[in-house]
Amino acid sequence: MNQNTSFSARPSDVLAGDVLLAETTRGGRVESRHYGAVAVVDAQGRTVFAAGDVATAIFPRSTVKALQALPLLTEGAADRFALSDAALALACASHQGEPEHVAVATDMLARAGYDDGALECGVHWPLDSTAARALAASGQPAQALHNCCSGKHAGFVCLSCAGGHDPAGYVGVEHPVMQTVARTLADVTGIAHTRDNQGTDGCAIPTWAVPLEALARAFARFATGQGLGAARAAAAERLRAAIAANPFMIAGSGQFDTRVMEALAPRVLTKMGAEGGMVVALPAQGLGIAIKCRDGGVRAAETAAAALIARFGKEDSPVLHHYMRRTVFNWNGQPVGELRAASELAGDCLPETAC
Repeated sequence: MNQNTSFSARPSDVLAGDVLLAETTRGGRVESRHYGAVAVVDAQGRTVFAAGDVATAIFPRSTVKALQALPLLTEGAADRFALSDAALALACASHQGEPEHVAVATDMLARAGYDDGALECGVHWPLDSTAARALAASGQPAQALHNCCSGKHAGFVCLSCAGGHDPAGYVGVEHPVMQTVARTLADVTGIAHTRDNQGTDGCAIPTWAVPLEALARAFARFATGQGLGAARAAAAERLRAAIAANPFMIAGSGQFDTRVMEALAPRVLTKMGAEGGMVVALPAQGLGIAIKCRDGGVRAAETAAAALIARFGKEDSPVLHHYMRRTVFNWNGQPVGELRAASELAGDCLPETAC
């Protein structure tokens, strides 16, 4: 069942063990190549497919937001504050700061008796250009609510309040909220979360490095509930349903996660992470997929994810075809090349022409 695949030769400056994930062409020539690793694992921890170095620990960053949201349900916060499915999806999101995202995050905080002043994720302008222009035109400043992680952080505030804790300082590793999150992540990934593998994420909370194969196994467990215990399995099922019903909340207009799940959820659940990380849960197949594009290229991780969803999820969809082989245009709208998944990765699923 294990298919450890050797791919085309790597340039000398690419990390040992990396494989080709995607390449961009221009004028019929390859202009850039993206290398990294992928792991496809089932809930029992069996490797179905591996390419590249899947044993070296990486920071999963935002890919694990759904796992970080499990305590919101298992500790009773979601029910105590009557959080909607849209709110549960936003707690798992890297959103674009569009008005709908801001409204749901605001409501989550209000239900716990707080406003955006409780958020400790930092401030940035909406990632959606339309929302950013509208905010600038209004003369209003960016707020923490516009941060792509504000839904997750609003969930942390709710979790803290439900546990009877002061939410101030919830981003600190010693805060009860982060202790609960770390314990959950360690249990689901099977990897100890200690100071030895700890870093700090962009939104100020701790992030812990785990091997790619462990990350894939964690999302196979999230996809199926196997190996999670009854409470976490029920929480994972509820989060899967909430995400599938609210794909706009998980990312936003024009984003990979939203577009793919609008077409394919609940059969396919995806989550982008910073620095070229991506995870996929395939509930029917009982599989989890984890991808790391070593140069941090999100577009390459999206391309690889689409190929692996088509291959292992047995999905044939226009949205996957688009991401597996998409046309590159210049500023005049002329097609000048394509971004395509590595043929070894896609197998027989790579479309013949770009979309």
